[in-house]
Amino acid sequence: MRCASGPGRSYSESETLPDMDGSIDWDTLFVPSMHIGEIVLRGTLVYLFLFFLLRILRREAGHIGISDVVVVVLIADAAQNAMASEYRSVTEGAILVATIAFWDYFLDWLSFSVPAVRRVLRPAPLMLIKNGRLQRRNLEREKIQEEELVGQLREKGVRSVEEVEACYLESNGRISVIPKGSHEK
Repeated sequence: MRCASGPGRSYSESETLPDMDGSIDWDTLFVPSMHIGEIVLRGTLVYLFLFFLLRILRREAGHIGISDVVVVVLIADAAQNAMASEYRSVTEGAILVATIAFWDYFLDWLSFSVPAVRRVLRPAPLMLIKNGRLQRRNLEREKIQEEELVGQLREKGVRSVEEVEACYLESNGRISVIPKGSHEK
């Protein structure tokens, strides 16, 4: 056992310095330091908590869904911890990433397969414009500024709110627009 201290890190008598002879400690690298069930449970709880928290708070008018954001953030953090040895083994990080990916896939499958679950996980489209008139209560509920919506309309080739028969905030966060007179074409 080698003991030492230096700037930034001091080692007690019971700790050893990392081996600097180039050898790899395969047990530390691949054998989890905590029960696999605890890793899966932690990943499950964090994923579900963040998913429902973001679902309850609001959906964004953008190009990716809430579950996509949750998965990217959690997998990035779990992978970073596994790579930076915040976990004691790569296996722990891999199990956590697999747990997060499982829940993402499972909830997508569940919402596809069970209509009642779909209504909970994927909100119904929300009308933002009806017959050329802003639905201000819905805009306020989703915290969408009128300028932001008008900008989205311009991106779709619509010059003003009055030109819109209906405009919806879809469950995936995108804006869909039905221009006036489009049913006549």
